[in-house]
Amino acid sequence: MDIQSLREQHPDHWKKACAIRALTLDAVAAANSGHSGMPMGMADVATVLYEKHMVFDARSPDWPNRDRFVLSAGHGSMLVYALLHLTGDPEFPIEQIRNFRQWGSKTAGHPENFLAKGIETTTGPLGQGLAMSVGLAMAEESLRARWGAKIIDHYTYCIAGDGCLMEGVSQEAIGLAGRHELSHLIVMWDNNGITIDGKVSLSDRTDQKARFAAAGWDVFECDGHDPADIDRALTAAKASKGPAFIACTTHIALGSSAQDTSKGHGALTDAKLIADTKAAYGWTSAAFEIPADVKKAWEAIGARGAEARKAWDERLAALSDGKRALFQQQFSCEPPKKLASAIRAVKKDAVEKMPKVATRRASEMVLEAVNPVMPETIGGSADLTGSNNTKTADLGVFDPINRKGRYVYYGIREHGMAAAMNGMALHGGLRPYGGTFMCFADYCRPAIRLSALMHMPVVYVFTHDSIGLGEDGPTHQPVEHLAMLRATPNMMVFRPADLVETAEAWEIALGAKATPSVLALSRQNLPAVRKNHTNKNLVAQGGYVLEEATGKRQVILIASGSEVEVALKAREALEADGIGTRVVSMPCMELFAQQDEAYRRKVLPAGAVRIAIEAGVRMGWDRWLLGERGREGKDGFVGMTGFGASAPAERLFQEFGITAEATVAKAKALLG
Repeated sequence: MDIQSLREQHPDHWKKACAIRALTLDAVAAANSGHSGMPMGMADVATVLYEKHMVFDARSPDWPNRDRFVLSAGHGSMLVYALLHLTGDPEFPIEQIRNFRQWGSKTAGHPENFLAKGIETTTGPLGQGLAMSVGLAMAEESLRARWGAKIIDHYTYCIAGDGCLMEGVSQEAIGLAGRHELSHLIVMWDNNGITIDGKVSLSDRTDQKARFAAAGWDVFECDGHDPADIDRALTAAKASKGPAFIACTTHIALGSSAQDTSKGHGALTDAKLIADTKAAYGWTSAAFEIPADVKKAWEAIGARGAEARKAWDERLAALSDGKRALFQQQFSCEPPKKLASAIRAVKKDAVEKMPKVATRRASEMVLEAVNPVMPETIGGSADLTGSNNTKTADLGVFDPINRKGRYVYYGIREHGMAAAMNGMALHGGLRPYGGTFMCFADYCRPAIRLSALMHMPVVYVFTHDSIGLGEDGPTHQPVEHLAMLRATPNMMVFRPADLVETAEAWEIALGAKATPSVLALSRQNLPAVRKNHTNKNLVAQGGYVLEEATGKRQVILIASGSEVEVALKAREALEADGIGTRVVSMPCMELFAQQDEAYRRKVLPAGAVRIAIEAGVRMGWDRWLLGERGREGKDGFVGMTGFGASAPAERLFQEFGITAEATVAKAKALLG
């Protein structure tokens, strides 16, 4: 359908859709940067979606039972911002559109969920939005089963582009969605045939409709510029018993001289091009001005959901006091009061029994106490359940038969798992955690970074955290991964030494509201190092004195995880030689850095030789060896300088010199 026919046959729709296009052209031109083509091409689809299908309240954009809209093709962010402004979201007056991509605005270059309530999720890295949409839909299915359709019953809509579908994470996501028959998930493909380099055919020939069908999706298609056809496809998709995929045939940069070209993908800023395009649209308003009748029509769409929200408020209020309080607690991300007592019980029992266990098993022991008192937890593993120790007996399995199950078999989809957990956390009401081998943090990395950027308290259970995993060899032995994870802003990386530290790490992770956590856990058994029970959470300090020097303090050994045992043995030998040695356990550098300087200086005072011991690379340790009043030339590191090897763990630690004997020798050498 050509522009003239659209204007004539659907004049009301055309005006509303062109309001999106005009705002996009104006904002990108004012910023002199951005991506014009996708919002111009998908304006018709978005208009029909919001006018005919989306259940939302522009004045209450975060009410729990709203439909979710995810723009996976996040470079087209003006589509989201135009919709928020037009529908009357109070956080998006016209000034925000005028300040597109400028310092301090909510209208960033790509949608950022932490800037405004109406932005569901941060997108931009292609494919992430699609994968997070799967997690959002999984959360909806899970919570609808737990709370009933009167409280949770909504759709997740996602717009994805060619780039999203080329990214590998899309395959992981669509396979997961198809397996779980997510009937409230609808993905709309902006099928315009254009990428930055040119036509899609330059690099791809995939039959996307066949691909989605093969993964168990119901597949539909429509003319992405014909409102009646779009409405037909969305109506049919909503009736699907599984996830639905709509191939929307569109023209990128519709109506401009850049239409159907790679130029149309980016910023259209030429004044003549913009004037000619608006003329083709029949748009005569000045820049950033929307005709009163068009704005009124859009605001009516934004207000329509107020009645549904009010009715939902009444249904929530009708719940018993206990159920309503539980719902509010879970959606506020507050841990239940029973969590603290459950953790204390684990710690007390651990001190009494002093078990020698791998911290991956210690994590399972903690979860056995936590999961029964935190019904909002939903666990999983990327095909390593028995190795990650993430499944406890009370969870049940989440699948199409049992939506109340709280354990997800993600399959060999580390990236898809991490992105889906982000979606679950974004939805609210659930506390997701998932496991894999730590070396496969590389496979999860883009989604882990988004967890931190979006302030989502996802918990990553990364087991087999060092050369201690042994015979599987260097491909599976993480050495640089702790440094990579610690380098990520707004991320807590825990490497506990025993069951007590593991319990304390879990308590902090599950109490976090805006920070994701990594638990780096050992394959090999470790001795108990915390011998005295205390209700105080020492891991919350990041680092603390585990064993003090008995004489004059000459050496401070700092270690994490499995190497705390090495530090304690080295201390024993040094003390026997009359060298006063303090051992500091450092399970979380990030939390230690947050302590005040007085505490840090108390734990790591100047004057003594400092040695860090960790079965990873040195990167990240220098701050604690030199940067906090350490003495130049009086520091040392006992750890890895390259990749590992295939052999039993004990032999590897010996060969790579991560031993008490090597630590003692380094300390004596530094002391001179």
